[in-house]
Amino acid sequence: MNISSIAATIRAALIVALIAAAAGGCYVLQSVQGQLALMSKRVPISRVIAGPSTPPALRTQLESVAAIRDFASRELGLPDNGSYRSYADLRRRYVVWNVVAAPEFAVDPKEWCYPFVGCVAYRGYFVEAGAHRFADKLRRRGFDVTVGGVAAYSTLGHFDDPVLNTMMDWNDVELAAIIFHELTHQLLYLPSDSSFNEALATTVEEEGVRRWLRAQGREGDLAKYQLQREHYLKVVDLIGETRAELRAVYAAGLPPQTMRERKHAAFLAMRTSFARLAAQWGGHAPFEAWFAEDLNNAHLASIATYFSCVPGFKRELAAVGGDLNAFYARARALAKLDQATRAALCGDPTT
Repeated sequence: MNISSIAATIRAALIVALIAAAAGGCYVLQSVQGQLALMSKRVPISRVIAGPSTPPALRTQLESVAAIRDFASRELGLPDNGSYRSYADLRRRYVVWNVVAAPEFAVDPKEWCYPFVGCVAYRGYFVEAGAHRFADKLRRRGFDVTVGGVAAYSTLGHFDDPVLNTMMDWNDVELAAIIFHELTHQLLYLPSDSSFNEALATTVEEEGVRRWLRAQGREGDLAKYQLQREHYLKVVDLIGETRAELRAVYAAGLPPQTMRERKHAAFLAMRTSFARLAAQWGGHAPFEAWFAEDLNNAHLASIATYFSCVPGFKRELAAVGGDLNAFYARARALAKLDQATRAALCGDPTT
């Protein structure tokens, strides 16, 4: 490790120590330890590519990452910094495991609040067992809970985030999507508004992938990507419809047992509709692994966080003729509004 790397690690340790002091508790301690362990494994991508012992498949993936990363800043106006210019092998399948929870009779997720990031609708753990222990505690308190592994995430520009081994099973389109998405969080992040943040990043991700594929003349891959997105959004719409149905059920003042029966029926109907879509698409559909789980309110909440505001952002991008700099300026203007006004303008119907 060279002098600059040591200095960066020391600065990072001081920052995460301040976070820990502000928030307190064992949870933050594991977050600090996990983040520092991750950072200690970073190696410049150029060095990994040049390494004689680097497997050819990994070298090819990282060469794609380097090109994608340059495109992100050069063509999409995303931050030009040290993020996604290094590689870290964590020797595990996921970087963190997120816990999402919702009450038995509500579709809005429980939130946890932290310094810098504000309130978010999940709690992340660098050790899977810790996530499941916390999930079990929430279940004993009566919450619907889901635990999901996450292959990539952003520290919002506080650190130079590496590309991870957890991402290396993806194709280059998927790598481009996640890099564009996570860099958007570094461009603009609004504490305590997960729907705004995730929908903005999703909008830039989709637009970025389209532009990246067109720039390479990969019209066939672009058509495939757009078809996949159409299927993806149809499933998201189905999930949103079920969430809206259950919101109405839970607000109707019905006896608990009646609500449980209608809840069960709503999830069963959603599964049936999903199976019908999958059959139309040749037996496979987005979210197959998700639908294989024992679905509950927390699952619905986790999907809604990413997509409820996307239609509004797409309208904003179209309104400025696809000019990303103008779009980012509009997003910053929206970020200055109060949350209720912002939600109405960006197309979040609280479904």
